[in-house]
Amino acid sequence: MREAILGISAYYHDSAATLLLNGELIAAAQEERFSRLKNDSSFPEKSIQFVLEEAGISHNDITAVAFYDKPLLKFERLLETYHGFAPNGIVSFSRAMPIWLKEKLFFKKMLKDELKKLGISKIPILFPEHHLSHAASAFYPSPFNEAAILTIDGVGEWATTTISRGKDNGIKIIKELHFPHSLGLLYSSFTYYLGFKVNSGEYKLMGLAPYGNPQSSQTREFEEKIVTELIDIRDDGSFLLNMEYFNFAIRLKMTNDAKWEKLFGVPPRIPESGIDQTYMNLARAIQNITELVIIKLAETAKSLTNSKNLVMAGGVALNCVANGKLSSKKIFENIWIQPAAGDAGGSLGAAYAAWHIWKGKARNTPGKVDSMKGAYLGPKFSNKQILRVLKVHQASYEFFEDTDKLCEVIAEKISEGKIVGWFQGRMEFGPRSLGNRSILADPGNAEMQKTLNLKIKFRESFRPFAPSALLMDVQNFFMLDRPSPYMLFVAKVRKPTEKVLRGKGENLPSPQNQNKIHCELPSVTHVDFTARVQSVSKKGNPRFWKLLKAFKKKSGYGVLVNTSFNVRGQPIVCSPEEAFNGFMHTDMDYLVLGNYVLDKKDNLTD
Repeated sequence: MREAILGISAYYHDSAATLLLNGELIAAAQEERFSRLKNDSSFPEKSIQFVLEEAGISHNDITAVAFYDKPLLKFERLLETYHGFAPNGIVSFSRAMPIWLKEKLFFKKMLKDELKKLGISKIPILFPEHHLSHAASAFYPSPFNEAAILTIDGVGEWATTTISRGKDNGIKIIKELHFPHSLGLLYSSFTYYLGFKVNSGEYKLMGLAPYGNPQSSQTREFEEKIVTELIDIRDDGSFLLNMEYFNFAIRLKMTNDAKWEKLFGVPPRIPESGIDQTYMNLARAIQNITELVIIKLAETAKSLTNSKNLVMAGGVALNCVANGKLSSKKIFENIWIQPAAGDAGGSLGAAYAAWHIWKGKARNTPGKVDSMKGAYLGPKFSNKQILRVLKVHQASYEFFEDTDKLCEVIAEKISEGKIVGWFQGRMEFGPRSLGNRSILADPGNAEMQKTLNLKIKFRESFRPFAPSALLMDVQNFFMLDRPSPYMLFVAKVRKPTEKVLRGKGENLPSPQNQNKIHCELPSVTHVDFTARVQSVSKKGNPRFWKLLKAFKKKSGYGVLVNTSFNVRGQPIVCSPEEAFNGFMHTDMDYLVLGNYVLDKKDNLTD
């Protein structure tokens, strides 16, 4: 008998659905990829339809549904928080309560009604706690029979941080930290104060931090103020936030701006405005403090579990700079991070928790390889489907029967300085493009970082780009001693020959100066000589590996710039139609859809 468990995350941000069939991960996808609404939080109807189709089953075959948190426990936290801070927060309370009383208090019925519309009814609906879902998403697909589990995010129901131990098919939570004391919300508060959007701009803060001067007295002063006024960090990594400085618990914004401005001597940055050195130093300071806390928590997890393995999930686990620092500390022999570490991955964890904990099913640990299938868990499109789209648009193209020849031709184009949209196979699950929905370029071209940011991605000039490298070549270019298939570790770039030429005065280095990084791979080398590395193996992604091999023959290095196939504010492209439109509305030179190659010059109309 086949047992199909459907995992769901929804109604906060980044809704998703995951399907397990007899414990095997078959498919997972985020709703934004279908709805085209960035961080879509709605019920993941389209994602559910996709995972069922991919598994080749109908709604009648679903044996259980697992939702990624406990809404009533979250409601309890909401009530107790407002009560604890009363009479402050009355405006937020008056807005939140009608929604909870009308909809979320009767959440189980609402969820059943949504599922019933899809034909899914009369089956168990399970509600594992939010951080258990995160822990399950980290441990069960990992290659370890036993591991310490560290989950850090904004907040689930009450928990904001947990340390657990996973062994065989069980997970035991050992310690947890509760709301409002949250490392994720602390980092998001700085995201807001620096003028970026909470729940999506944290990547920008992480990318901005290296521009801060670590030797500056201002940076050190900012760090001192953070640890004396905002957060009280204990030796074990636990901490308390000084809630006089924060409004996220009871109001409609993150910080008490007046207190922050008095503390740091700088007002909140206006979004889209210029960024001077003070904001860069403030970004550097909170990144340093975040790394400090994460390393202390990892040390505590080690002492509590005595494990040689660590697995991580929760939104803070996507801070790949901190992950790189943690890796270099050698606290654990092995570290594995869930590639969809945020709330989307909660759907996956909920399904795994249902299978292994509720059903009591044993794990089939794969050994050295995890069970995520490279995170290539989304929709795929055949050459036949792609051709239909091309005919609708009356596109000009060349078809390559031989993929070796295809890769040779595209490698040649990239070596000539061309920018290529690369659309292949199943879409990635999680925030990273890993070689199936990617925009590719030559990392040795010093102008490429500027060109990609301004003419392709339409985003801030300071944003770095990641390298994808042949697994065998990673250590030739990067100081990384472990595989990184999911682009979750930042490492130093080897052999920089000169210091970065910074801009004058207090202004952000210009795109022109940013690209004068004198090293072998300037367009994937950040201002601090680091890079967020993806290692690519032949088994993990054969076609992308083949392209990297072909490019190595042309250039001498098996490394490519790899950025997600989207433009600012939009989700990563999912379908050939979306890829074609993205290609035509940016300055990309070539588009590869399966075995079809499109040249921009041949597809421009008068």
